[in-house]
This record gives sequence, structure tokens and C-alpha cells, in this order.
Amino acid sequence: MNDADDLFSSAARERLKQQAPLAARLRPRTLDDVVGQEHLLGLGKPLRVLIEADRISSIILWGPPGTGKTTLAEVIAATTHRAFERLSAVTSGVKDVREAIERAHDRLGEQGTGTIVFVDEIHRFTTSQQDALLPAVESGVITLIGATTENPYFEVNAPLRSRSTLFRLELLDHGAIVSLLGRGLRAEGAIAAEGVVTHLAQRCGGDGRQALTALEVACALARPGEVRDEHVEQALGVSAMRYGRDDHYDVVSAFIKSIRASQPDAGIFWLARMLEAGDDPKFIARRLIILASEDIGLADPHAMVIAVAAAQALEFVGLPEAQLNLAQAVAYLARAPKGNAVSHAIWTAREDVRRGVDVEVPGFLRDAHYAGAGEIGHGVGYVSPHDQPEQVERDHLPAQTEGRPTRRTPYVADGQGEAP
Repeated sequence: MNDADDLFSSAARERLKQQAPLAARLRPRTLDDVVGQEHLLGLGKPLRVLIEADRISSIILWGPPGTGKTTLAEVIAATTHRAFERLSAVTSGVKDVREAIERAHDRLGEQGTGTIVFVDEIHRFTTSQQDALLPAVESGVITLIGATTENPYFEVNAPLRSRSTLFRLELLDHGAIVSLLGRGLRAEGAIAAEGVVTHLAQRCGGDGRQALTALEVACALARPGEVRDEHVEQALGVSAMRYGRDDHYDVVSAFIKSIRASQPDAGIFWLARMLEAGDDPKFIARRLIILASEDIGLADPHAMVIAVAAAQALEFVGLPEAQLNLAQAVAYLARAPKGNAVSHAIWTAREDVRRGVDVEVPGFLRDAHYAGAGEIGHGVGYVSPHDQPEQVERDHLPAQTEGRPTRRTPYVADGQGEAP
């Protein structure tokens, strides 16, 4: 390559750097430049110690978008004395994985140099792709750094996960986002009206990348003037709400537990969170029907009627109007008295069956509609409680057989549905 080619390549790299998104231009190169994640990167904290000592073992960086997973990988790449290979689960296949491992093996044998393989979006790797990494991770030929927005307990193979240390990255706090936005304004050569940075920091949900992307758009809209709240709102209007698989399960958990705790305001809030994120309203309705029996049951039998009615209203009306029916059901179920007698009863009875208690139907309860049933004792002695109300006093459960586990009684307590 001649000098002209070198000059052209350098100019091209510089132009690409200048045209890169603001979040990419501000990506830190040292640990001291990283904002947030003090629980991992503060002085003396585990991940910082490992990076500074170049003693990183295989790790999985797990957290919401915009919390610095790729940034940390870049910092490691800039500070490590090992070779650094980057793979993207979006574009790399098993062949790319095997080639990276082969290069790492040759590098270790010929130069004595280790290799870090960074896999972005590792949750998108198929089982076969993850399996291809496992032998090299296990033998130490490579050190794996995986980044994922999804819960690794759902998305990463158990053998690979067990050989890696999981580091959970949290959403950036308000102070970290404000600091990041200050850097962004300086990089853009822009100024913001009073309160604009705080406003944007509050609206970006702890996502550093979203904050910088929105700021970049707001600066473009504001030029040549100062960035104002209306520019921020316009920029945020094109931002999608974060709601991955992990968020779905966490929000649903918060939704159910809020209603169970008799907190209607919290239940309505989490309902709104799911609806705004586009969650399936039929799923929400199904969860309410389950909750009506599991957490209320006999304490307020009308709860089931309300929950089923909300589900039927959803079918008839559809969104957005059916949000009112769902909200009404949430408010009612949250305010209803709580009792777990129904769920306790069925769970305990099924456990008894699995434990091996006697399951034989007593003779007097057996089917006797056919000729000859009485000759073998089926239905003998049965009297309808309509004819003799005292009949209800007779035990309709299976007999207790010697040597078999004893059934647990009562399954359903008296009163307002509280478990025994």
C-alpha cells in the first residue's frame, strides 16, 4: 500500500468517525470514562479489578439496552494484552465461530497469546452455535465475553452459562444520564435551555444509548438555536419503549403481586405498562381469571365473574375501549378480600394423589346406572341428599387404607376462603 492509499484510508476512517452516531462517538476507551455501573466498576469492585489486572475469565454481561455492555467489551479490548475477536450473533454462523477458535488455538500455540472472543447479542445464537463455543471455553483456548439483553437463564445454554460469570448491568441512574448528556452537548457543540437535560434524563428510562440518540436528534432539530423541551419531545416521539422478554415476565410478576397485595393503583400502573408496550391483552385477561381463583376464590366468588366478564368484553369490544374493562377488573380484584383456599385445596389434593393415598372410589359412590351393578356392590347404600339431607354427613372421600399415606383434610377451610 502506497502513501496515497494510506492517506485515503486515514481520511475515510476520520470521516466515518465524524459521521458515526453520537453514542458511538462518545463510547469510552477507559474505565474512568464509563458512567454508571458503580457496583461493578467502582474502585475495588469485582469487574474493575479483573479488567485492570487483565484476569478476565469467561463472562456474560447481562442487562437492558443502553447500559454499557458493548462499551465494557470495547474497554476490555483497549486494555487487555490478549487478542480480541468480535463476533455478532446476528451475522456470524457456526463456521465463523470455528474459524475464530482455530485462530485462537494457533495464536496460543505459536505466540503464547490468549484470545478474548466477544459475542454481541449472544442470546441470538442457536443451540448449535453456542455448543460450538463450549469446548474452547472449557479448555481455556478462548475467554468468552457474551453480551445479552435477555435473561441468560432463559437464553444461554446451561453448560456455557455454568462456565461463565454473570454480571448484571443495571439501568443508568439519573446522575449518570445527566453526565452522559453533558458530554453529548459538548460533542455536538450545542447548548440546552434550563431544565432540558433533566427532562430528557427523566424520560429516557435509564437507557444511555436512547438518551444520546434522542439528544442528537433534538440538537439537529434545534440548530442553530438552543435545545428546548419541544425538541426533546419530538426526538423522543420516535423512540420505542423497551420491552423485551425479560421485561415482560418482570412486569407481569409486578402486575399480579400488586393485585394480590390489594394495591389497585399499582395494578392499574402495571396494566398501563403492558398495554403501552403492546402486550397481548388476551394474555392479561387470562392472568386475571387465574388470579380470581388463585388469590381470591371463596373470599369473594364474584371476583371470577368480574374477571370472566372482562375477558368477554375484550372479545366483544377490543382495544382501545376494552382497556376500561380490564382496568375495572383490576381495580375490583385488587380491592377484593383475598383468600387462597381454592388454590391450596387443589394443590394439596393433587399432591396427595401423587403421594399414593388411596384413590379407590367407595362402593356406594360408584356408577350404578347399569343392570347388575348392585350385584357387585356398586351404588349400594347410596341415598340422595335431596331425599335424606343427613346423607351429606357421610364421607365421600376414599377410605383410609392401612399402609398407605394419609390424606390431608380438610382441603377447603370454613369461613372466607383462608387456607387451613
